[in-house]
Amino acid sequence: MVCYWSDKYRLSNMQLVRFSLLLCFRSQKMDDGKVFMDRASLLDELFEISHIRTIYHMFLAVLLIFCLSTLAVDYIDQGRLVLEFDLLFFAFGKLGTVTWAWGVMFVYTLLVPYYALVLWGTLYHSSPSKLGLSLGTGLILSAVQTCVLGLFPIYVVVHNQLPPASRFIVILEQIRFLMKSYSFIRETAPVMEILGCLFYGYFILVRLCVPVFRPETNQPFSKRTMVLAVFHSILPGIMLLLLCFFAFLHCWLNLFGELLCFADRMFYKDWWNSTSFANYYRTWNVVVHDWLYYYGYRDFLWLSKRKFRAAAMLSVFIVSAVVHEYALAMGFGFFYPVMFCLFAVFGVVFNFTMNDKRQSPVFNVIMWACLFLGQGVQVCLYCQEWYAQIHCPRKGVRTLTRLLERPEGAKL
Repeated sequence: MVCYWSDKYRLSNMQLVRFSLLLCFRSQKMDDGKVFMDRASLLDELFEISHIRTIYHMFLAVLLIFCLSTLAVDYIDQGRLVLEFDLLFFAFGKLGTVTWAWGVMFVYTLLVPYYALVLWGTLYHSSPSKLGLSLGTGLILSAVQTCVLGLFPIYVVVHNQLPPASRFIVILEQIRFLMKSYSFIRETAPVMEILGCLFYGYFILVRLCVPVFRPETNQPFSKRTMVLAVFHSILPGIMLLLLCFFAFLHCWLNLFGELLCFADRMFYKDWWNSTSFANYYRTWNVVVHDWLYYYGYRDFLWLSKRKFRAAAMLSVFIVSAVVHEYALAMGFGFFYPVMFCLFAVFGVVFNFTMNDKRQSPVFNVIMWACLFLGQGVQVCLYCQEWYAQIHCPRKGVRTLTRLLERPEGAKL
């Protein structure tokens, strides 16, 4: 017996059963995966409320005060009213190199994985050895992927001795393109605000960090100076955290969403209302969390036949901590695993102790207090290490040191 599906295609009963099972499997897989929909970012919706918009205006007022204070100090000390953005120009130096390196990674991510998949799909049904074709295509694509998105960005950063901000652009885009290309294989416009965040970060560093960690006279190390430096770094630390969130997770990702006509703008959720660190990790960066969940956590459970959920969660934390530390090491030019220790040690402890069972508003206060202290520790230790690298030169030059060596003119 033959059933007619259309005038062109004829399916037997067995073929119809197989076709139905395939549709059911694909439907179930789609239900288990992430569902994209047309929606705006949460901050865009909140900014429609006048009270929330006022908070945004308050931050603009603080930026204006930073400008006025810098002009006043320069006029008193040097007798002139000129804003010198020397730190900003240094940090974003060699933008031409950054642009062409980013272009190479973008064009590769846009074209190569797609056409490799098309070529594999074209040859698969006619190939006598389907397994050999799949393995060969996978190995070749992995080799090219390693060269273009793995080694090429590191070579550009090290060979051209890019300054810190330019390094972060290349390395963070490298990570983003790697995530995008991997998820593609597995599954198948606020420019002024960004510039404003850059100037905001410049004033925070120049007015709140550099005067503390670059004293004119060397101060001996003591517990008192260390504790005071940590608490002094809390304000610039939390401001830099909010700036990074607003500049990258809101402005930068919405900009690319607008350019690429991507309608689902839920790049983050209301992480500021979290009463547990487990919820904070899920809502702070939805893009990274979803990628780690679908291609890290669930794959680990699939390989272990759902026996080691705690180990799967721990592996996700380790991968995230390593990638964060890799970005900071390549960006700053030295390996100082403060972020890794905070993420892989304290982050894991807080994730299991302050879990979703904590619903009291008190735990939201505790979460913010931990964020304040953690940002203060990071800003303090990374700033101290930056100037320690300058004033305490290394006696021996090793391979890792040579790889992470910073460019000339890094003394700020």
